[in-house]
Amino acid sequence: MCGIVGYSGSGSPKQVILEGLKTLEYRGYDSAGVAILDGNHFKRVRAEGKLNILQEKLNQENFSGKIGIGHTRWATHGKPSERNAHPHCVKGISIVHNGIIENYADLREELKASGSEFHSDTDSELVAHLISAEVDLGHCLFESVLKILPKLEGAFSILAVSADQPDEMVAFKNGPPLIIGQANDAIIVASDVQAIIKHTKEVIYLNDFEVAHLKGSDFKLFDREGKVVAKKFVHIDWSPEQVEKQGYPHYMLKEIFEQPRAVASAIDPHIDLNEHKVFLNRLGFGRSVEELDKLDLAQDYQNTVQQLKKVERIFIVACGTSYYAGMVGKYVIEKLSRIPVEVDIASEFRYRDIVIPENSMFITISQSGETADTLAALRMVKAMRVPSLSICNVKRSTIDREADGHMYMNAGAEIGVASTKAFVCTLSLLNLLALSLAKAKETIDEASEQKWVRELLSSPSQMETVLAYDKFFAKASDTLKKYRGFLYMGRGVNYPIALEGALKLKELAYMHAEGYASGEMKHGPLALIDESMCIVMLAPSDDLYEKTVSNLEEAKARGGEVISIGSGENQKLRDVSKHYLSLPNASWFVNPILEVIPLQLLAYHVADALGHDVDQPRNLAKSVTVE
Repeated sequence: MCGIVGYSGSGSPKQVILEGLKTLEYRGYDSAGVAILDGNHFKRVRAEGKLNILQEKLNQENFSGKIGIGHTRWATHGKPSERNAHPHCVKGISIVHNGIIENYADLREELKASGSEFHSDTDSELVAHLISAEVDLGHCLFESVLKILPKLEGAFSILAVSADQPDEMVAFKNGPPLIIGQANDAIIVASDVQAIIKHTKEVIYLNDFEVAHLKGSDFKLFDREGKVVAKKFVHIDWSPEQVEKQGYPHYMLKEIFEQPRAVASAIDPHIDLNEHKVFLNRLGFGRSVEELDKLDLAQDYQNTVQQLKKVERIFIVACGTSYYAGMVGKYVIEKLSRIPVEVDIASEFRYRDIVIPENSMFITISQSGETADTLAALRMVKAMRVPSLSICNVKRSTIDREADGHMYMNAGAEIGVASTKAFVCTLSLLNLLALSLAKAKETIDEASEQKWVRELLSSPSQMETVLAYDKFFAKASDTLKKYRGFLYMGRGVNYPIALEGALKLKELAYMHAEGYASGEMKHGPLALIDESMCIVMLAPSDDLYEKTVSNLEEAKARGGEVISIGSGENQKLRDVSKHYLSLPNASWFVNPILEVIPLQLLAYHVADALGHDVDQPRNLAKSVTVE
């Protein structure tokens, strides 16, 4: 959600921090600020709104020091305003904070009783007060952080500096990520690798309740008791070019067009191209993420097969777009492997009295690997000793590190808040997992496995074909933006794609949009349909095609304007539709990967035609690190 960047080195803190914050704009924010050493104090500059407003203020400012912290805020406690923007400063202590302090009310009353005066409505300011109180007692900044750490409840990543120790920073966390990069004569601390990779690809991820004491261009790590922690740097394989727009007007459009390559990258490690067979590689059940690259492939594959053979029930838990990907996975896994699958929204799963039978497997899906509710659900089932598998895009993210097994989307950096390529990569990985489970359970034969693998291998080139609809939606968007609302419908494996299509339009265009199982239309949604309502019907050729078409006829009879998406040339669909979009002929196994692309393009172009910020929709953030 919020973004943190801290810098200590021989360069210009203002420049490095501003550039870093710009790389984190995709996370969503409503205000921003910096505190940079100038003489014997940290000069603070804050602004409500976008970073360009802060930058205009900073253009007039000069700083003599070589250390500073910066932040982009997404409001939780206190409305968006300069008053509530970070950094928060108390008696020479300046802090930036991601997350939520859950015992905020108790701490505020305690501090108020001791005479503290508050200058914001945030929970974050309280951390600066707590540290300042310990400094007043004679403790240094690092010691003060160790003292206050047990008092904080909730999710937090915090970076603190002190005017009394002007060459030092202290970083600590519980929940949201914090990453340390060591470049030439500099240390950079950030909440995301995007802010670091321009300077170095060697980083260290802080674990919960670890404290980093940074001085000059060096640092040491400690646990919550103040004992030294030894850690090695890990290499990040993203390049700075991967996070640039490369000529596209928005990151989201660039990422939509990157999807064919992303799917190819996702499936490549797990497919034998000569035999057209699936061999899930380096899932590393029971191994740490640091060990994955060193695993013996044959031994690891056999371990994976043994794990899959034991599975009698699967629980898939995720949020938002990842949840809809999990719903698609349910259809595919059950159909191929005959293993029952439950799919839950993470924020619901963790608060119900879940019954998990023996020999179950728990699967989490998270693009960032930091989604708070999903992480909490993972930790809950780990306490029950249920084997877990994560599907993430960010290697060594918290969810990736804490899961027993590991699969990677390999989508590259995804900057747009509304997920696109991470979604199709997840669908591809779930297809491979379904095939692997089916092999382990012997519910498919070799010929069937090869057939499905060939289908999946053909999907990137078929996706390239579907991307041609970009021009159609660019022209149609001026008409589409005038509809009162949109109903997205599909049956079977296409139903979750209808939900995802509706979510994209809500996220980007702020329009009424709902996704329904087509058979449910007559049970209520039919009342919404008139000539001002656009119907988007997913009707590819599959076992449920005829039933889907009958539902489409019902919608057409009530005056709905229809956009239908089907397979190949289909005169029946063309006759009942205002617009018919033809997909390449493919099986039910691949159709979801193809049909989501027109829905992404529809949402993108309608939002753009309405003048909305496509990459940073209002009220939303990329990595949701609080409940």
